[in-house]
Amino acid sequence: MIHRKSELYFLIVLLSLVFILIFSIFWPFLYSLILAVVFATVFDPLHKYILSFTGGKRGLSAILSVILVFILVILPISFFASQIFQEASTLYFYLMTNEGSSTLTLGSEGAINGLKYFVPNQAGFSIDLSQYAREGLAWLIPHLSSILSNLLKIVVGVFVFLIALYFSFKDGQAIKKTVLAMSPLKDNHDEEIFKRLSLAVNSVIKGILVVAIVQGALTSLGFLIFGVPSALLWGSVAAIAAMIPGFGTSLVIGPAIIYLFVSGSTYHAVGLFVWGVTAVGLVDNFLGPKLLERGMHIHPFLILLSILGGLGLFGPLGFLLGPLALGLLFALLDIYFIVRKEWLDTGSV
Repeated sequence: MIHRKSELYFLIVLLSLVFILIFSIFWPFLYSLILAVVFATVFDPLHKYILSFTGGKRGLSAILSVILVFILVILPISFFASQIFQEASTLYFYLMTNEGSSTLTLGSEGAINGLKYFVPNQAGFSIDLSQYAREGLAWLIPHLSSILSNLLKIVVGVFVFLIALYFSFKDGQAIKKTVLAMSPLKDNHDEEIFKRLSLAVNSVIKGILVVAIVQGALTSLGFLIFGVPSALLWGSVAAIAAMIPGFGTSLVIGPAIIYLFVSGSTYHAVGLFVWGVTAVGLVDNFLGPKLLERGMHIHPFLILLSILGGLGLFGPLGFLLGPLALGLLFALLDIYFIVRKEWLDTGSV
């Protein structure tokens, strides 16, 4: 008996050490693997359609699904990231010149003078928007530059992501069955966890991220139509702001309307206001609830906190990992109460 216990303890320690070793080896590719699972979950309906179209050929269906994801997601992201970097660099160097700094300073002074008609007793109040804009862009450009310049790391990460996505499509169900077999929980509880995580992924991607991207794209289009410079850059900022409940894209469109107004483009300012209320605002009111109706029933403020906290803890992928952790917490809490009720009913506690 003592020998068996020592053998078991030795095996547990050895497994733990090997697990730590393997985890350390996989760590550089962890983000790529997580993204592959996330995209396999989001594009699962598309993959199932392709699977039925190919007559159940899993390998061919997985390849076609990966190609479509690459065309629909990877290529547009690469293009827009390079364009945003170029616009940010151009705007930064323009603000560094005397002409750019004077233009933004005059615009901010005009906005403040305009506010004095509505808010009296503002004597002595001033704001140097050019300084804040330069500081913000000075922080943004090195971060974008470091991401874009590390080409080898990006290529390796995308390669691992595509390979992992292929096997997620091809062998996803087999992997899921293996996880279910290894879990000590009941299969129905494991299924509930998988279901909640799937809902969390779809809620973030479809209900939050897609709506934010659509609003950001419409904001960029409105800026192009009504003559706001660096439209793509500010549209990407609007996409981030769209995830803030209660304010959303108004944090970006509002200052743009003021900029057009104080620069003398009154009709353009009115047009952008109408565009923001109708085209951009209606997306949040109609598309958002429709995409979220089958998602996580978690308060938007908690989701926002999970996104912000996830970004601080995990970096760029935090906008996914934070809500996933939140969804997992609520799933485990529900299962805990179910199991606890079962124990109380059977008198096991």
